Amino acid sequence: MNAVTLSSKYQVVIPQAVRERLGLQPGQRFQVVALEGRVELIPVEPAKALRGFMKGAHPEVRREKADRKL
Repeated sequence: MNAVTLSSKYQVVIPQAVRERLGLQPGQRFQVVALEGRVELIPVEPAKALRGFMKGAHPEVRREKADRKL
């Protein structure tokens, strides 16, 4: 497990092994999520990176009559 220290400027350095494993790059943006007792950094993906992620998904959704209120 990699341990880091919070600096006086509230900064942390992500260890090299973690950066390499996840392919993190300088300037990359993250969402910061505070959960119970921990902080998670989630990489922000540009909209272009999401192109085609639903490829092969069937566009028809089966619904029950109770789902539609007319």
